[in-house]
Amino acid sequence: MAGGQTKKAGGEGKKGGGETKKGNANAGGKKKEVKKETGLGLSYKKDENFGEWYSEVVVHGEMIEYYDISGCYILRPWTMSIWEAMQEFFDAEIKKLKIKNCYFPLFVSPTVLQKEKEHVEGFAPEVAWVTKSGQSDLEVPIAIRPTSETVMYPYYSKWIRGHRDLPLKLNQWCNVVRWEFSNPTPFIRSREFLWQEGHTAFATKAEADEEVLDILELYRRVYEEYLAIPVIKGKKSELEKFAGGLYTTSVEAFIPNTGRGIQGATSHCLGQNFAKMFEINFEDEKGEKAMVWQNSWAYSTRTIGVMVMVHGDDKGLVLPPKVAAVQVIVIPVPFKDADTQGIFDACTSTVNTLTEAGIHAEADLRDNYSPGWKYSHWELKGVPLRIEIGPRDLANSQVRVVRRDNSAKVDIPMASLVEQVKDLLVTIQKSLYDVATQKRDACIQKVTTWDEFIEALGQKKLILAPWCDEEEVEKDVKARTKGEMGACKTLCTPFEQPDLPEGTLCFASGKPAKKWSYWGRSY
Repeated sequence: MAGGQTKKAGGEGKKGGGETKKGNANAGGKKKEVKKETGLGLSYKKDENFGEWYSEVVVHGEMIEYYDISGCYILRPWTMSIWEAMQEFFDAEIKKLKIKNCYFPLFVSPTVLQKEKEHVEGFAPEVAWVTKSGQSDLEVPIAIRPTSETVMYPYYSKWIRGHRDLPLKLNQWCNVVRWEFSNPTPFIRSREFLWQEGHTAFATKAEADEEVLDILELYRRVYEEYLAIPVIKGKKSELEKFAGGLYTTSVEAFIPNTGRGIQGATSHCLGQNFAKMFEINFEDEKGEKAMVWQNSWAYSTRTIGVMVMVHGDDKGLVLPPKVAAVQVIVIPVPFKDADTQGIFDACTSTVNTLTEAGIHAEADLRDNYSPGWKYSHWELKGVPLRIEIGPRDLANSQVRVVRRDNSAKVDIPMASLVEQVKDLLVTIQKSLYDVATQKRDACIQKVTTWDEFIEALGQKKLILAPWCDEEEVEKDVKARTKGEMGACKTLCTPFEQPDLPEGTLCFASGKPAKKWSYWGRSY
């Protein structure tokens, strides 16, 4: 997998060549040595070796550190602040929908885990088990949650008795473990990850159906409004839906560099399948016994990996302002004999002005690094805006502002600093989304025949094709496209359907087509 097969980049865990320790004043009493190297850069280019580029960016951009257990990663503060920005938005939105937070244990007993046969078969290969306590074997091994349906639903059965107990709407922010063996990749495919998982129960299918789409819309907003990534809303095929569920909806993103789709988040209607297994019954308004309708929905730290892949460039990360821990970095540029203290004071006062206006701003006043080194460092970390203050800026009561996304420079008078910086941050957020949308749209290809489909697949396209909606046909497409790059499958059937003229045939089977679906290789 081009993007997924990321071994630890050569300089794993180390900073790029330029991050040197402070130059100590030597015995001769000379001034501190100022580090001028700008060799912080990445050794791989995004277009040339995407997998290695990605590994390097997430480590050198200080998002993750590799851990001594394969497939597990340390999430550094630069990552956690992005996760918290999304969490703050999503948590407030679900509370408006009267969904409440809770926390269930990490451990699952095997009897409960195996209650829903289809569900457990879907997850069985990835379940991690606790088998020992100290030196003694446990009488019964205990599973670590890969997801929490089976953890939570025995208690839904206990808490739901009558129609007045419904709807029951709970969410938890937690970690889950899926013992992946194929190509662990930071954020995208890891053995432990953070997520939220919502689990709701309703008296009617109509209420469940409505919530599925309400939550999916929130996931679209996380991607498009916060991460500046265009996504397609749609429904998964029977083959790709959640194990044991009735139907699955998702938001799908696309990585043009690798020609792969990536499932961004999922909102499932579980139907009454789990209610049957776990006996989640209630007495309805007529006094008759009925079964609940259930949903489950989740998004995870995978979102952050998608953001890195879509926006990052050969200089490093590019962070959308809405999720950046530091939106503006202020850097002093003192020349020889300049009023260094005056410049440093101007930097501090600029940060204070921006901070008071609610902008996340910091100054890099370290005196053992050259301005050029600092530019490279903060570009690598993806900070949306850089402000430079030198003697000329000080004299003219202005600052030089440089955008991370397109390197555009502009001088701004101190008098209108806050207003113009706010405008620029909004512009950058929109521009990142627009550019990502243009790149994604350029990869979408409509096909109607198998030959066109194979050609488009070879060109790393996101393929929209008419399909007969038969599971066997999808399995056949997977089998026929299996190769070094991995098999092609349906990504989703978009809710926004193009016109399907009468007599249109399925691209793969030649049978009458029922709908347009997106196909592609995926992460």
